[in-house]
Amino acid sequence: MTATVASDLLEETAPAKINLTLRVLGKRADGYHELESLVTFTSLGDRLTLRPGPALDLMVSGPTAAQAGPLGDNLVLKAARLLAERVPGLALGAFDLVKRLPAGGGLGGGSSDAAAALRLLARLNGLPLDDPRLAEAALKTGADVPVCLAGRPRIMRGVGERLAPPVALPPLFALLVGPGFPLATRDVFTALGLAPGDRRGEATADDAVPADPDGFWEYLAESGNDLEPPAIGLAPAVGDLLATLRRQRGCRLARMSGSGSTCFALFDEPRAAADAALTLGSRHPGWWVQATALAR
Repeated sequence: MTATVASDLLEETAPAKINLTLRVLGKRADGYHELESLVTFTSLGDRLTLRPGPALDLMVSGPTAAQAGPLGDNLVLKAARLLAERVPGLALGAFDLVKRLPAGGGLGGGSSDAAAALRLLARLNGLPLDDPRLAEAALKTGADVPVCLAGRPRIMRGVGERLAPPVALPPLFALLVGPGFPLATRDVFTALGLAPGDRRGEATADDAVPADPDGFWEYLAESGNDLEPPAIGLAPAVGDLLATLRRQRGCRLARMSGSGSTCFALFDEPRAAADAALTLGSRHPGWWVQATALAR
């Protein structure tokens, strides 16, 4: 297709992804792990803009830009190239990424950046978000990119390719804390110690997330993050951080997000999350500490 290139700057937020639950159901024969995770998104994140033009380009700045890695490995460029392979005549341009999320922390920052790039290119080229070429490019870019594409709370399964319908969550306010060191996803899954063909459980139904608040909190309490024990084995400081979060006034639940090392505490009230952020931020200036609302 051939698109008309506009001169206006296009902008998207790339929100942090939070794995409220993460079950590892098994390891497939091809070495990939079979997952089930209730995912939602925060009100904070990176910012990505696109200036339409003849060539694909990317600039990275912001507080956590130094953690973003080599420019050539950035998932924004990877996603754009994969979509261009599938959409003849795709209009491109220069991306400007402002990084605010820590890398290697289990918040899916790179994946969310890539999803934001796909949304921007879809807007520029008049593609609907349910265009199968967008979904294919998202999955080829990375396992977390498909769920980040729409950015709505839902259960993701498999290696990220199976998405349940969006779910409604009660009002949730979170304190996010990055302890200042990354955890490599590969290392955490290796420490879990599953062999190809091993099974740990079966998937739940799409409607497994209760609609009522009491049932929802019970569901969260019963469905943890299976990667927490191996992550703590690799980095005991993660366990110390979780204990600290659980001691904060008003904390309903504390958990590691994804494969870590960022952890979150959930609160019923935004003031409680903000107060905890002020307390921990002042006591631990080396930590990345943010209070945020979660998508519903």
